[in-house]
Amino acid sequence: MRRGGRYETYGSRLLALCRRYARDAAEAEDLMQDAFVKIFRVIGHFRWTRPGSLYSWMARVALNLAFDSAKKRKRLAQELVAVEDLPTDLPEEPDYEETLSVPAETLLAMIAALPEGYRTVFRLYCIDELSHKEIAALLGIKETSSSANLARARAKLAASIREYWRHPSPKKTQQ
Repeated sequence: MRRGGRYETYGSRLLALCRRYARDAAEAEDLMQDAFVKIFRVIGHFRWTRPGSLYSWMARVALNLAFDSAKKRKRLAQELVAVEDLPTDLPEEPDYEETLSVPAETLLAMIAALPEGYRTVFRLYCIDELSHKEIAALLGIKETSSSANLARARAKLAASIREYWRHPSPKKTQQ
């Protein structure tokens, strides 16, 4: 491929995106490679609409492949909670300052420790900024299930943050 081609320009970003939804680094690399194969095959369907629209379109292709892979493994479907299974007494979220004071690597570990279904919806909504409608379409669930899973993810994160501050350690107090 010529220097400065789409692979060199977007490869690292797509790989990072795939890593968020793959089981491991090898699967992420496979997903990224498959995404580029598909992107090169269907590039004629892309329509430029604004700056950044090419990457958004490429990311959507990669995300679709990642979720198709996850669906085949049926891991997400087993872990996503239906809205009617969501408890009504969710804990209150920690305040903004409390959350900001948790080190980034600790917060990322808390997110990684979420059940896969919660973690996936959380990442799609909070990091990739997809709407519940878009998440529902990607995962083959109802919009209400997407919002229910986000609520559960946030509740689990809130509990993790509160637990983190309940048990002070020398590392925490030195910050």
